[in-house]
Amino acid sequence: MSRAHDRGGRWTAAQVPDQSGRIALVTGASAGLGLETAKVLARRGAAVVLACRDIAKAERAAEPIRAQAGRASVHVVRVDLVSLTSVRHAATEIRSTYPRLDLLVNNAGVMDVPYQRTEDGLELTLATNHLGHFALTGLLLDRLLATPGSRIVTVSSLAHRRGVIHFDDLHSERRYDPADAYAQSKLANLLFTYQLHARLQAAGARTIALAAHPGNARTGLWRTSSRLERALLSPRLRLLNAWLAQSAQMGALPTLRAAVDPAARGGDYYGPGGRSEYTGHPTRVASSARSRDPVAQRRLWEVSEQLTGVSYRPLAPAGRG
Repeated sequence: MSRAHDRGGRWTAAQVPDQSGRIALVTGASAGLGLETAKVLARRGAAVVLACRDIAKAERAAEPIRAQAGRASVHVVRVDLVSLTSVRHAATEIRSTYPRLDLLVNNAGVMDVPYQRTEDGLELTLATNHLGHFALTGLLLDRLLATPGSRIVTVSSLAHRRGVIHFDDLHSERRYDPADAYAQSKLANLLFTYQLHARLQAAGARTIALAAHPGNARTGLWRTSSRLERALLSPRLRLLNAWLAQSAQMGALPTLRAAVDPAARGGDYYGPGGRSEYTGHPTRVASSARSRDPVAQRRLWEVSEQLTGVSYRPLAPAGRG
């Protein structure tokens, strides 16, 4: 259960504790929030795995991280979350390289894209933002469970508040709206996190699951939005929109706090502490009533296992309270 808002203090990247000896995997780490998250973790000494669809872009992103973070290793793995075959290949590579994982950050995502079905027959937004991460997490779960204090952080969005899981039309075959598909996927991120937290608790695991959202961060994710929306978020209007939009560096702070803050607990959700949670330093925030529905959480979990073919065998179903 989410605790009350934590509005005290101004948590910054300077408060990230030493990460030496930890292994962190970040999806979508070649740009935007994922790149900023990886940079900070590497600077603090973590061995960082950039799990990205475009391997050349990821290698280019890795070079300056290696240069700035001298003592930390940076490894690149190709994973295309829209392909369950790619997810399985990536998991195999990661498992062969790392006997354990301390941190998995499910960050990669798409927003407002045209309707597409993946090679597995899944709607692309849901496949990228939720199902691919569900599969990757399950395939790496034993590496996380083997590491006391490990964390799984999934990046959601303010858009989850208007999200509805259309169980009767999950892949938008009858009707597709890009914004609705995105909101559904971001609600799925939270339903997944809370159900994973419940199952980890029930199993007595020393791994925790948390979520975060960046507020309105200026990243490439907005490239498919309307011209008006892009204009409103423009850094050229910083004097007018400082309350509405923030940098990718600030947007990554809720993810980083969920990932490393010693005071964070399983099931916590972090976001900006400013007006409407659009901008500001990270704090614990509340999520929608729909995200807290245990029936929807269990139902989505079961559907996700069926669609991905990935079963979280080490974890028994959480109670039906």
